[in-house]
Amino acid sequence: MSNSIRYSAEPARQSISDAHWDGLSASLEAARKEVFSDVELFNSGGAVPEEKQPLDAGFIELPRRLLNDYEQNGEESLVGQILATAQVLREELDRLVVLGIGGSYMGMRALFEGLCDPFHNELPRPMRGDVPRLYFEGNNVDNDALQSLLMLLGTQCADPTDFAQRWGIVVISKSGGTLETAVSFRLFREALEEYYGESNRESTRYVVPITGESGKLRDFSNERGYPATFPIPDGVGGRFSIFTAVGLLPAAVMGMDILRLLEGAADITDNFRDADRGDNPVMDYTAVCHLLEKHSGLKTRIMSTWGKKMEASGLWYDQLLAESLGKNEQGALPLTIVNTRDLHSRGQQHQEGVRDKLITNVIIEKPDGDPISIPELAENRNQDQLNKFAGKTIPEVLDAAIKGTNQAYADVNRPTADIIIPELDAYALGQFYQMLMLATVLEGRLIGINPYGQPGVEAYKQNMNAILSGK
Repeated sequence: MSNSIRYSAEPARQSISDAHWDGLSASLEAARKEVFSDVELFNSGGAVPEEKQPLDAGFIELPRRLLNDYEQNGEESLVGQILATAQVLREELDRLVVLGIGGSYMGMRALFEGLCDPFHNELPRPMRGDVPRLYFEGNNVDNDALQSLLMLLGTQCADPTDFAQRWGIVVISKSGGTLETAVSFRLFREALEEYYGESNRESTRYVVPITGESGKLRDFSNERGYPATFPIPDGVGGRFSIFTAVGLLPAAVMGMDILRLLEGAADITDNFRDADRGDNPVMDYTAVCHLLEKHSGLKTRIMSTWGKKMEASGLWYDQLLAESLGKNEQGALPLTIVNTRDLHSRGQQHQEGVRDKLITNVIIEKPDGDPISIPELAENRNQDQLNKFAGKTIPEVLDAAIKGTNQAYADVNRPTADIIIPELDAYALGQFYQMLMLATVLEGRLIGINPYGQPGVEAYKQNMNAILSGK
């Protein structure tokens, strides 16, 4: 795999006995076989045993299937249709609102922060690569945030002939019944129709639903006649949907290379299927996390992202791990931090607090831009005493911080591991997200937890709807 991510866990591995490491081999291999047996069962269309339900194994082979479909059918393929719709939105709009909650938006949020400029929405269009500004809503119940975005879009006095104000909606909900997204869709849909005129074709042209093959949003989309509606496939749960239209359509609108994204995911899946431990990031990551939780009590998993651009990726993983394995009073607690920022808030606890944490660093080897150097100033301006570091670059400072922090943890036997990403591009992130999804499913099968479905989330939804209905 070119430009491949790497997993290195030598400091953490020192906290695992050889007996435990070697003793896991058979059960880990059995879990891998079960993962791919699940894929075969899913593809067969046969009856699914009760203990396997739900069986949302469709994400595993999806990237390769989408690539093959595109290669064979071009513009007629799903990816071809996504690219065509994305081109329309990209060329005709300057603002795009993505409505969705949980897995329906967190993956795209991770891609947006990982691959776009940190100040994307504030840049003039040419500096944005001639792509729209991007906003996320429908992911909370927040009156002030809704009101502010609606005002920003200028629902009262906007000029639809001014390209800089033209906007559209991508609404994402598998069932269409999730209240947060449904309410937001009604509000923004009404605002859009007021903006363009309810009978104007832009009021349907610039609304793109992404939903299940059946359900409220699918029925409404058919009734309204939205010209582009994309599926969330059966057998792909929300938190595993980043490589469906849920992530791919907005990513393509933003000019991201979705083919390379899919290639990265497909390649790491092949590696997981075929490679032995030691050359298999999915197997190695799962083994280290599982053994340290089981034998050392490390039930809190810190994803330590070194740089702000991967924070949303960590938050995406928080949902993935929590909803997949947080069942039957099991499952590690995932937490995301950004360093060096959070060394000044949580670092003390990680260094000297309860010994229940495995820290996995996410390290980007090559920055997007040219390295910035610390300038040397005249002595009469050296009050900050930084001339001793003159000529050092910001990446060198960050590297020193990573090494210094890992050494500090090692000195007091606090296990750490590293996920190393050569550079932030679509291929590497495709690998990264698929690696973590596969590792989560693998661990679920290893510990006897169905990693699919999230029954506990339904309780609050039912209660909220009952309260609002006065029942």
